[in-house]
Amino acid sequence: MHRKLRLRNRADFSRIYRGGKSFANGQFVVYWSKQPVADPFRLGISASKKIGNAVVRNRMRRVIKEIVRLNAERIAPRVDLILIVRKPAVDMKTKELERSVLHVLKKAGLLKQRA
Repeated sequence: MHRKLRLRNRADFSRIYRGGKSFANGQFVVYWSKQPVADPFRLGISASKKIGNAVVRNRMRRVIKEIVRLNAERIAPRVDLILIVRKPAVDMKTKELERSVLHVLKKAGLLKQRA
C-alpha cells in the first residue's frame, strides 16, 4: 500500500470520527467520510492495546494493509476510511479476515459493484 494512501495525522482521524459514518461486524468497525482531495481512497488502521501486545497489533495492521492492497480496485474512490480491529479478529486466518473486511466494507457501501 502506497504511503500517500495512508491516513496518518490526528486531524484526519478526528474529522472522520466526528463527521463520518460507521458500520461494524464482529471483527471490525469502519468509519468513513468523503475525501477533500482526489486520491483513490485513504486508509487508517486502529488496533488498540486491548487486542494484544505490539507484535499482535503490528501483525494485524500488516495483514489488513495487504488485504486492502489486494482489493484496492474494488473500494470506492474518494473516501477516507478507518478500520478498527476488534479482539475476535486476532484468532482468524488471513482468508477469514479478508472475508470479514470485505463484508464490513460492503455493509458500509464502500465496495464497487462488479461488472
